[in-house]
Amino acid sequence: MRIIGVASLLTLAALAGCNNEARELGPSLPQTAPAENTDPRISAYQSNLYQVSQGGRYFSWYGCSACHSDSAPGAANLADGRWQRGHGFADVYRAIAAHQPEPAYGDVIPVEQLWQVTAYVRDLPKHYPEKRRRVSLDQKGEPQGSHWSGPQ
Repeated sequence: MRIIGVASLLTLAALAGCNNEARELGPSLPQTAPAENTDPRISAYQSNLYQVSQGGRYFSWYGCSACHSDSAPGAANLADGRWQRGHGFADVYRAIAAHQPEPAYGDVIPVEQLWQVTAYVRDLPKHYPEKRRRVSLDQKGEPQGSHWSGPQ
């Protein structure tokens, strides 16, 4: 009798605990490009080390590092922080998405990954050479594209 009473109490307690679950999921994944350099969604990417790190992985995966290395000449050297099309987050995003010459990465890279790559590129001037070398070594086992041509 006592076991039945305990089981009943546990069942009752479990049922009483059932209600609509409220979760704080944070900002939803962006479905569109940043509207302007003051887009409120930008702070979730440019100040978030996880997003910047993921952007670094995609930068390598999509083969960006083949042309945009530390030793790249002129505008191809992104670590110097001098961008031809503006330095704001939306400016850099648009430059990557409309990349010239081909391909226009906005047509082949998912929107959220473009946000992450943008966060990484904007963070590059803060990366001292030893950090860039360490990140490069960490990514040796990761997929790396010499010239990425989109999903297969």
